Amino acid sequence: MMEPNDNDELQDLYRDVILDHARRPRNFGRLDAATHSAEGINPLCGDKLRLYLTIDSDNTIAAAGFEGSGCAISMASASLLTETVKNLPVAEADACFETITKRLTSQSVEDTKLTAVDSSKLRALDGVRKYPSRIKCATLAWHALHAAIQHPQSTATTE
Repeated sequence: MMEPNDNDELQDLYRDVILDHARRPRNFGRLDAATHSAEGINPLCGDKLRLYLTIDSDNTIAAAGFEGSGCAISMASASLLTETVKNLPVAEADACFETITKRLTSQSVEDTKLTAVDSSKLRALDGVRKYPSRIKCATLAWHALHAAIQHPQSTATTE
């Protein structure tokens, strides 16, 4: 059974993960060898990013990177995304898009469980559910991922 403080400590840990990724985003920068990319725009918050993927011949994401600007949540989510999808088969990476977007927009996180493929750090995004106006910030990079996979040079929006 979870002690009352355990949940608070977990929320603090997740907040720290978001802040760390926002302050020091992983894989930030253009990938010159990118085979796929998509721009993501969130007109509500003003977030704008471009996600780059290098997909190799066996349909695996060999590298992922992003550039852009936005709020801490959108930058942290993009950073977490690039760490999560690297070395994944494209189909599994696209499944992460479905999982994250459903997880953040469903009534309960229990409705969509994270799989072994999903990084445990992605749970840090669960706290965004408490702030409906910020969900689009958290899902922007994931929409760009889906767009890049479906249409190699495209634009995704949260609208």
